Amino acid sequence: MRVLLFLAALSALLPPIATAQTAAAQPPLVVKLTIHDTIQPITAAYLKRGLDDASARHAAAVLVSLGTPGGLLDSTRQMVADIEASPVPVIVFIEPSGSRAGSAGFFLLESADIAAMAPGTEAGAAHPILEGATMDPVLKEKIENDAAAFLRSYTTVRGRNSAAAEDAVRNSKSYSADEALKLHLIDLIAPGDTALLATLSGRTIQRFNGASDTLDLAHAQIVPLPPSTRERLLTRLTSPDLDVLLLLCGGLLIYLEFNVPGTIVPGALGTLMVLLAIFGLNLLPVQHTAVLLLFAALALMVLEAKFTSHGVLGIVGVLCLVFGLATLVDGPTPEMRVHFGVAAGAGVGFGLITFGLAWIAFKARRAKRLTGPQALIGQSAIAITPLYPPGYFVPEQAPAGHPTGSSTATGQVEVRGEIWRATLPPGSPTVPAGAQLTVRSIDGLTLTVAP
Repeated sequence: MRVLLFLAALSALLPPIATAQTAAAQPPLVVKLTIHDTIQPITAAYLKRGLDDASARHAAAVLVSLGTPGGLLDSTRQMVADIEASPVPVIVFIEPSGSRAGSAGFFLLESADIAAMAPGTEAGAAHPILEGATMDPVLKEKIENDAAAFLRSYTTVRGRNSAAAEDAVRNSKSYSADEALKLHLIDLIAPGDTALLATLSGRTIQRFNGASDTLDLAHAQIVPLPPSTRERLLTRLTSPDLDVLLLLCGGLLIYLEFNVPGTIVPGALGTLMVLLAIFGLNLLPVQHTAVLLLFAALALMVLEAKFTSHGVLGIVGVLCLVFGLATLVDGPTPEMRVHFGVAAGAGVGFGLITFGLAWIAFKARRAKRLTGPQALIGQSAIAITPLYPPGYFVPEQAPAGHPTGSSTATGQVEVRGEIWRATLPPGSPTVPAGAQLTVRSIDGLTLTVAP
């Protein structure tokens, strides 16, 4: 009996032992995120998702492959805060060769537990820009001091060269990989992911919270975590050029739906495009004065179609549209602004199409009716019989002793192959048969015609 109890207890202990051996045999996990785009809210959400996923999977580290021209400072602050609070060590690696971490990317590089660069890469030029505007000296100094203090707040904790990092903010300094390593802005230079992890394996780092952590990255398994379909779509919508084109094309389709009711497809597609454009613009710094220019451009184009201004209103409207589009989104980097070529092409094209459609619509509203009796007004007529004005007596029909009277003489005319009864306006001269006439009005089945 004792032997059976001993065997049962031994069999109960075997699975945990096997599980522990299996876990020990598994290589460490490194989650790789790829950020090769502008820094904006969607990028920040992607980084946060990646850090949470790495923490849930108990990864040994998070490797962020970075290459960016810069981006929004608010999104950068959020990403830096997420990196500092991450329970998993974060490695920011500027790769491949030829990549750069400009502006906001430099802030992210310096915030990492491990900052690394590939040969032939660069980082820096982190001078803040207020939505591309020209700043007065006082505002410029305030923004510089704020950005410099933000950078010092964590480079000092990371043990990096705060003076050299601050120089990238105040004087827009950029550093090559070798320069950054000499100035102690980064921790190492590596040609690729595998070499980077092999070099870091066994290194003890100090986390932002003061704790020490030894990296176990020997034979680490790199698991890529690409952006989701939703994140890729939203990232495309943060392209100012695409948002402008969606906005204009959607507006034209909605205008077409109003002029040709019942087609449904243009209205539905146009509404979708406009909503997507508004959603994308909501993620970008939009100039409110530019929005006013767009409304002014639309109003001027409509007025040009309604009033005769010899093209002055239309030209001013197109100019307002072009400058409104060019300044609609004015982000801190050229990649986050509407290119002038796109604004000019889209503005002129939209202006010409809108003016043409508005002119056709107003012309159609003023056009004569083509159906019913009213369509006869303005048509040409031919007198079949002689016509006399009201109050004129025909000599051979006048009663004896009454050379004048008040009878109304009527005759017949031909209009578009039809024979109508017709009369002349008061005071008109007599009209012989075969004369060319014009229909002035209609009363029942009698036309009023005039030479």
